[in-house]
Amino acid sequence: MGTALKLGHVCQYARCTGRRLLSSTQGTTALPYDVIVVGGGHAGTEAACAAARMGVQTLLVTHKFETIGEMSCNPSFGGIGKGHLMKEIDALDGVCARICDKSGIQYRILNKKEGTCCLGKMLLLDGPRAQIDRMLYKKHIQEEVETTANLAIEVSPVEDLILKAATHPSHDLMKQECCGVKLGDGKEIYGKTVILTAGTFLRGSINIGLDVIPAGRLGDQPAVGLAKSIENAGFTMGRLKTGTPPRLDVWIKSSDQVICHMTRTNEKVDRICMETLHLNRHVHEEVNGHQI
Repeated sequence: MGTALKLGHVCQYARCTGRRLLSSTQGTTALPYDVIVVGGGHAGTEAACAAARMGVQTLLVTHKFETIGEMSCNPSFGGIGKGHLMKEIDALDGVCARICDKSGIQYRILNKKEGTCCLGKMLLLDGPRAQIDRMLYKKHIQEEVETTANLAIEVSPVEDLILKAATHPSHDLMKQECCGVKLGDGKEIYGKTVILTAGTFLRGSINIGLDVIPAGRLGDQPAVGLAKSIENAGFTMGRLKTGTPPRLDVWIKSSDQVICHMTRTNEKVDRICMETLHLNRHVHEEVNGHQI
């Protein structure tokens, strides 16, 4: 908090101008923050808003403002495995549950017929789940981060971590300490704490049929430089993989709100799938990573 007090006039300016703060600074080195969050997905927005609520000067760095809060896959929150997490985040004044209430189109309690029971030391709970209008969610979460006090936004890819030597207080062993990030344009931003919430962007790739596309998400470049920086710092990089069903290209106007639909397959679809399985890298087991 000492740094924040010294930069009181800058902090006040950040609250007034939001994400325009850094564009008004001079030179290539920005003034330090208490917390820097890298990545504007679900984890990043929660981390940034939580830090800002604590009264510390926080910076959220994202490669594209328009994709803050993007729901890339299934547009839902909660469920059997994550419904209790939503309740816990909400109890800690997190933002996602409140934004879901503004953006939800269907609410259900999963496993309601099963009731609540205790299996050993594990408590099996009902699973609250909300299906979300992805456009509304993104709109409301972006409004939330833009209007949160003590939170500024920088739109730029992070290419490298700024590390410095540090001595652990309990012994003389020298370690590295992260004290900031370097952006794609060479600008350096310093902070007391750096939180990485890069999600699928760390040297991510997409497999469509037999084609491999470097991407953090379809249409967005992966964070190759940041991944290399993490490796150079001595961390072991792993890879998870997941399968995503094809999207339907429908004739309905994007501006029209539609009800939820249930789809069914038939023998023709089954035949097409079987005839084209050899055109899928997942079937050939050429994709490395643990299945999730």
